[in-house]
Amino acid sequence: MPTRTTELSTTAAAPVAEDIWLKCPGCKEIAFRKEVERNLNVCPKCGWHLRLTVEQRLAVTFDRGTWRELFANLTGGDPLEFTDTKPYVERLQAAQRATGRNDAVVTGVGQIEGRDAAVAIMDFNFMGGSMGVVVGDKIARLMDHALRRRLPVVVFCASGGARMQEGALSLMQMAKVSAAIARLRDARIPYISVLCDPTTGGVAASYASLGDLNIAEPGAVIGFAGRRVIEQTTNQQLPEDFQTAEFLLAHGMIDAIVPRAKLRYTLGTVLAMLKPKARGGAKAPH
Repeated sequence: MPTRTTELSTTAAAPVAEDIWLKCPGCKEIAFRKEVERNLNVCPKCGWHLRLTVEQRLAVTFDRGTWRELFANLTGGDPLEFTDTKPYVERLQAAQRATGRNDAVVTGVGQIEGRDAAVAIMDFNFMGGSMGVVVGDKIARLMDHALRRRLPVVVFCASGGARMQEGALSLMQMAKVSAAIARLRDARIPYISVLCDPTTGGVAASYASLGDLNIAEPGAVIGFAGRRVIEQTTNQQLPEDFQTAEFLLAHGMIDAIVPRAKLRYTLGTVLAMLKPKARGGAKAPH
């Protein structure tokens, strides 16, 4: 579902109808786009959670003026010289132009309800939020940064999985980030994973599922292999709600489902409860 809005100026033409209205994927009703955006990209009629852009996620998560991006200039290349219908380099450059960022994750530090945190936000608009070397490296570096400064870590996951154009190098990021999480755990620094729609593949099979607390947004698709692949492999008909956040909660795979309107407050409360202690037992500076 598109999230683009039309900015008006004295010389701009009137926005076309498709920019004003959107069709909810849940109830199939037509809604006024601005009304949905004011409602945190949640359908006001049925509560369906539409995807957020990175910029929208930043705006609804952090206290105003506290966000500071880290590792923004970290870029990758084409180590395998991969080509399918077009060279990987061209796909990468097209995604960079479309999103204005170097890869599929944004990392930094800021405050959530007055609590300091190191945060990574995955961008599904960048090649489906796929995890390549840069994504793994940025998240691992963020965690090591948090380890040095004893900051809790929050990762907003939204991904189609490992990036096939980087082959085994992309799969190696599962182990790299998982090792960084283990270092946080050894130091008793909390890591909170927020699973957004969709969280699949190698991301779901690694750091997305390794939080001290795993929270999902309502209706988020969460799983490893795709539904059709599983049905064809097992020759079984899967439940209608299979791989939804609600299904995973019912089967003990995640800890909570939190509506977007309550997510910021929930994170702030959890961060206050799990505030890391400074080395030597003294409280870390707020």
